[in-house]
Amino acid sequence: MKKLTAVLIAIASAIFVCQGQQLSRNYRLKAVLPVEGRQGIAIDSSYYYVSDTRAIYKYDKQGHLVDKNTQPFQHPEVANHFGDIDVWNGEIYCGIEKFEYGRGYNIAVSIYDANTLQWKRDLPWSPESGQVEVSGIAVDRDRNMVWMSDWVDSRYVYCYDLATGCYHTKMQCVPTPYWCQGIFIADGKIIFSADDGEAAYRLPDNLYVADISSVPYTGLVEGEEVVKDTPFSVALDAGGKPVMRRGLVAAGAQQGRVELLRIMDDFRREGEIEGLAIDPVTNELVVLNNRGTTIVLGMSQGPLTDEGYTGEVHELYIYEPVE
Repeated sequence: MKKLTAVLIAIASAIFVCQGQQLSRNYRLKAVLPVEGRQGIAIDSSYYYVSDTRAIYKYDKQGHLVDKNTQPFQHPEVANHFGDIDVWNGEIYCGIEKFEYGRGYNIAVSIYDANTLQWKRDLPWSPESGQVEVSGIAVDRDRNMVWMSDWVDSRYVYCYDLATGCYHTKMQCVPTPYWCQGIFIADGKIIFSADDGEAAYRLPDNLYVADISSVPYTGLVEGEEVVKDTPFSVALDAGGKPVMRRGLVAAGAQQGRVELLRIMDDFRREGEIEGLAIDPVTNELVVLNNRGTTIVLGMSQGPLTDEGYTGEVHELYIYEPVE
């Protein structure tokens, strides 16, 4: 009887996984697990995968460390930073870059083996899209797409076709959830975690959601656009006029209406919210949060010693859906 019960549970779980993750409108905190990584969370049927800035950790769902890769970068002088991650079909999707005080360089999509945590391949990135940083990555399992968020300029999220590996389109987020740290896709919707609270004032961060059930192709075309001096200012010539360039440019964008999903006011302390994911077996929402240090432009400056912290604390907050 026990064997039969186990088989039936396994079958039911497999059917549930095939149906895909489901997004709820209401969640209740169930548990908090301490972890090593501070950047992102991805979940498959058996494991939690947690990204640190320069590492990938693998945990069972009881919070026990199973494996880790602390030297994941093929060329650490070019890329030194992971953001939020996703896992699909036995592969971990990671947005990588060189990150320095609020700016990203050398963006790429790196794919790692979920079993061994070792690098497998990279997908090309199109700087012509306008993206200047990658804070999170999410696979759209229904449409065979992968999306990337931008912490520096969170007005847009960027979409690539996994079948071709090519840039597909971008979506303007209206209104903009600034300092977007992580994304996840479920039920034809994209979920954002935004570090838009204020830890110094004990104001909570938030989760947002937007519909992406329609993703029209826009791609890149030959055109002209202004040259950016920084992500928020243009380069000027000697006469004080904007510098223009000709070449490939983003052909267009769709617009997504962003709504508040959840105020994250049940963290143990307000800090820096990071990645998020939905468990494909339980439909639990899992959110990574960091607390205990001062953050300047996305980088930790040391512990809040006046509150008794000796270092940064990284925790997975596990929420069960509530009907």
